[in-house]
Parts: sequence; structure tokens; C-alpha cells
Amino acid sequence: MIRSIQRTISSVFAVLFLISTAAQAADRHIVVASTTSTANSGLFDVILPMFTAKSGIEVRVVAVGTGQAIRLARNGDADVLFVHHKPSEEAFVADGFGIKRFDVMYNDFVLVGPSTDPSGVAKAGSLKAALDAVATGGAPFASRGDDSGTHKREKSLWSEAGITQKNTWYRETGSGMGATLNIAAGMGAYSLTDRATWLAFENKADLKILFEGDSKLFNQYGIIAVSPDKFPHVRIDDAQVFVDWVISAEGQSAIAAYKRAGEQLFFPNAKP
Repeated sequence: MIRSIQRTISSVFAVLFLISTAAQAADRHIVVASTTSTANSGLFDVILPMFTAKSGIEVRVVAVGTGQAIRLARNGDADVLFVHHKPSEEAFVADGFGIKRFDVMYNDFVLVGPSTDPSGVAKAGSLKAALDAVATGGAPFASRGDDSGTHKREKSLWSEAGITQKNTWYRETGSGMGATLNIAAGMGAYSLTDRATWLAFENKADLKILFEGDSKLFNQYGIIAVSPDKFPHVRIDDAQVFVDWVISAEGQSAIAAYKRAGEQLFFPNAKP
């Protein structure tokens, strides 16, 4: 009788252990604070299932502007940071919030606007001339105004061009890239956008690319595992598995293979 009870108890504990193990496996996930461009472009929809199938780790993405993504990671609300403003990323690591920053991929920014181009941006022979044309042409410019990587780059471009008086032609949307492009399309405005979001954006209406190709429009993305020294609760082991996969030959190939309408959106350049 006693042995029968012992066997029953052992069986119960075995079942509970299996249930607990299964529950832990099912909940194996990481949180990635990233940009709207990686999400809106459709890239994550393609590469994250590939990673999960290989690793068993679910990736939960919080897609916001780069500034907000960094604030989330600085608050310990993410396991990985995947954004596109290198100075801010390097500061994140230098301040002890991240372990190490890795280049992942790049594309570029483009200046878009109405096909009628009332300010004559397409005639500009340089980026400065294109921005001067926007500033003096009278047509509106739609800025994200959300402290994103795109917004940070845009502000630096205005500053480098010596343009400080934005007046009534400058409209901050406080929105993501897709929403800002929708607003630009609706009001016939110019805007700066990353090429990936532009290629994936379906409501182009009368908008078209009017200026591109300047080296200052280069757009680099980086990835960083959040430091467990700062936040002991981060899932550092699984976070590092994800970082390693993204910068591996397999992850880089997955990024390179992603296209929209036959065009490659991101160009991998990781150096593991």
C-alpha cells in the first residue's frame, strides 16, 4: 500500500515536472525594441519565423521610433535593441546599458515629394541645394518629429545645411514613417524617409523620389544585447542567441534575400 502511494506520488511529480518544463519552453521568448522601418518594411515578418523555427525562441517586437526604443531598453523593458542611429547606440553601450554593438545592415534615406515638385528639389545638384529648395520653395515639409532615427538624421541634415528657420512650411507629425508619408501624400508635402519603408509603402499617391544618392543619406542599422549587469532580469542567453543569428551568415543571407517588388530593401554588412 505504501509503495503504491509512493509510486502515485512519484507519477504526480513527474507529470507536474513535464507540465512545468513544457510551460517554460512555450514561454521562451525575448523582447526586441526596434524601429518602425524594420517592422513596416515587412522584414521581421519574414526573418523572425526563420529564427524561431531554428532556435525555439519567440521574438516579440516593440516597433517604435529609435529614440523611444532606446528609452525602453534603458529602462530594462527589452532584451535586445535593434535601431538605426549609431551615435545613440554607441552612447547606449558606453553608458553600460548594452554589451556590444554590431553593424547589421544598411540602406539609405531618400527625399520624396509631389511629382509636380513645386520647389524644384529634383533640379538640385547637391543635398544642401535640395534642402535649400525645400526651405525656400513654400511647399510644406512633413517631418516625423518623433525622435526616431529618421528624425534624428533629418535634424542633423538641416543643421549641416545651415537651415534653422522652418516657419510655417515645416510640419511635425509626431508619427511613424508610414503615417508621416500618408500625411505628406495628403497635403502634397516633401518628406525624408528610409528607402525600405518607401518601397513597402502602398499609398504613394502623387509622391515620388526627388533626391537620393548623397553619402550623407547612408542609413546604418545596429543590434545590441541589453546588459544583464544593468538589468539582471533580461533574458541574456536567448538575447545573445538572437544577436548571433542576425549577424551570422544565415541571418545575413535572410536579410539580403528579402525584397519587395523585386527590390532589395536592406543590405547586410555585419562583421561577427
